[in-house]
Amino acid sequence: MKSYNRSDRISQQIKRELSEIIQRNEIKDDRISGMVSITDVEVSGDLRNVKVYFSVYGEESQKAGTLAALEKASGFLRGEICRRLGIRFAPELAFKLDDSLERGQKITELLEKIKRKEV
Repeated sequence: MKSYNRSDRISQQIKRELSEIIQRNEIKDDRISGMVSITDVEVSGDLRNVKVYFSVYGEESQKAGTLAALEKASGFLRGEICRRLGIRFAPELAFKLDDSLERGQKITELLEKIKRKEV
């Protein structure tokens, strides 16, 4: 049986809260477009630094715009996380674009082509 430490629990809560904030369009920035999802959150042991991995289904310009918008809104997001989770210190947020879902989709398409003997 796996035991979870506090940073694991906090990372799951941060992931859930950030996803909810984005879904509800609480960030008032037009650059957040396309389908945005938080794929992973890594929290340091002291809970002061958080890496947020996100995926955007869309064009490169949408991905760059979403990254810029999230970085600009990091102060708002830090405050919301602190308030919603009831933690004492608002962690520093670092946003990283995660393109693993798109790479997986391309691999699946290639495998389907091979299966149909198109390649």
